[in-house]
Amino acid sequence: MMRCRITYRKTAPLRYTGNLDIQKIWERYLRRAGLPVAYSQGFHPQPRIQQACPLPLGFLSQAELADIYLDDDTLRPDDITRSLQVMPYPGIEIAAVEEVDLTEATLAGRVTATEYLAEWIDPIDADQLASRVFALLNTPQLLRSRRDRDYDLRPLIEALDVLPADSAHNTGLCMQLSARQGATGRPEEVVAALGYAPFDVRYMRTRIYFTD
Repeated sequence: MMRCRITYRKTAPLRYTGNLDIQKIWERYLRRAGLPVAYSQGFHPQPRIQQACPLPLGFLSQAELADIYLDDDTLRPDDITRSLQVMPYPGIEIAAVEEVDLTEATLAGRVTATEYLAEWIDPIDADQLASRVFALLNTPQLLRSRRDRDYDLRPLIEALDVLPADSAHNTGLCMQLSARQGATGRPEEVVAALGYAPFDVRYMRTRIYFTD
């Protein structure tokens, strides 16, 4: 058996596909590519495919990660990359494939933070955004409610940086948010805390941070 880590981009065709369906898509994709996916033991064997962390519905990503277990330790990353690229799946773009140790901790258990790019669909005042970001970062507490539970958003925000408007005059905000178990920041909640409508923004995950 071997374990390979696939870095991939989730693009527009899968924008509104949820995490559970992404798991099924990967199972079909690997089977169609002729790769021998390993299955768990027990009464209901499941393909051994582990995502790093769920991506909210409607978000795209430049840096998704999945660990795939294969029942063939003679395969090499280049073999796996070729098999996947010969049979591409709409909405998944393979960026890299590497072999990792079978004993390494799961991806989900090592995630500490995620980075997102929030880009406003219509032009906004970048100076006003910068002023609001400064005020938010200097606020000691941001009490919010999620699923009828109160929480403090502020400690979940690790960094915020306003980006210059692009050629289409869209202003962007780069945000690094905690993604630990029980302490996960959501970018749309940050946008709302800044006083903007979350649905006026496009979201792209750009990086996932891990413990060493």
